[in-house]
Amino acid sequence: MIWLFKEEPRSYSYDALERDKETRWSGVRNPLAQKHLRSIRKGDRILYYHSGREKAVVGIARAVRHACPDPEDPAGRRATVDIAPLMRLRRPVTLQEIKQHRSFAASPLVRIPRLSVMPVNASQMRALESMTRTAPAAHSGAARRRPGVARD
Repeated sequence: MIWLFKEEPRSYSYDALERDKETRWSGVRNPLAQKHLRSIRKGDRILYYHSGREKAVVGIARAVRHACPDPEDPAGRRATVDIAPLMRLRRPVTLQEIKQHRSFAASPLVRIPRLSVMPVNASQMRALESMTRTAPAAHSGAARRRPGVARD
């Protein structure tokens, strides 16, 4: 299974995950995000998304263990999962690019912007992998070079 985790890079960036080599993903309070978190199994891939100003998928991590009860939650309702970095993407894939790809039309990333943990299907993963191999202008709708017009 493939998941997407959102985090503000000022709180815990992908760089920090690479430096720490492993971390416990906890503090998720949204009931739907918690439902997704409880479904995570050892070995699942996790797209690491920087929220805030950056708004881009920047890396891939993996679940080190199955999701388990959060020891910090006295009520015992919340889950947590330990994750480790796998690889940084060749380049960040922005939310703007993602929104323009038809495979993401029904994605929670586009439809439910405040959700911090969500599933990603195989078609969406293939689209993201493709986007990392191309220049941002090919997907972003940015001005493209016209044939025969020189650039400085």
